[in-house]
This record gives sequence, structure tokens and C-alpha cells, in this order.
Amino acid sequence: MSVKIRGMDKLLKDLEARLGKEAMQRISDKALMDAAEVFVEELKKEFASFRDTGGSIEEITISPIVHVNGVRTIKIHWSGPKGRYRIIHLNEWGTIRNPSPRGKGAVARTLNNSKRAYREALKKAIKEGL
Repeated sequence: MSVKIRGMDKLLKDLEARLGKEAMQRISDKALMDAAEVFVEELKKEFASFRDTGGSIEEITISPIVHVNGVRTIKIHWSGPKGRYRIIHLNEWGTIRNPSPRGKGAVARTLNNSKRAYREALKKAIKEGL
């Protein structure tokens, strides 16, 4: 099932004409940051279910907002002294020797479980900004 939304370009142009480009960017940046924080909280809960030392939870990081191919983007990644970014994919996908680790699919589950909360955070930030 797909939904076709018409008039988004016109709506965005009207909002930009009323509020200005800087205000639109400020509102969208706040919405992105709020939604990323909601996602990170859900990710931390998911990782807590198979926690060992807690390094993977401690190193979850939200990047600054940047332009990627003309689109404002925020990245959630692992960064820290324990180098968890090297092993997160092993937890997510498993290995030949251990095809089903305790945390298998944690990121995918988080994406699925946080969709509604993510959208609500976006809506709330946009409503507050308007």
C-alpha cells in the first residue's frame, strides 16, 4: 500500500515564505535532534537487554546536524574509547561461529519500535516551532 501526498512542495514554499529560511531550518533542526534523542533512548533500552560491560550503550553518539546531498541529516553512531563501532555489526548480524548472538537485530528492532515515538517527536517539535 502506498500513499501519494500532493502539495508538499507548495506547503513548504508557503511556510518558508511566511517564516523565513533560517526559522524553517531552526525548526527542522530541533525536530531532528528531538527525534534522534527519542531513538537513542529506545536504542539504549534495547541494548540494556543484553548488556555485558555497558560499553555499547555508553558509546552511542548523536552527530551534529549536517547537509548530506542537500538534505539536513543527523547520524547516530558509536564513538568512544572502547571502539564499539568495530563490533556493533557483529551483534546486529551475528557471525559464522555465533550466528545468533544475544543482541542480534537490536538496531532493526529499535528502528521498528521507535517509529511512532519518532514521528510524534517530529510533530511536537514542528508544532512548537510554528
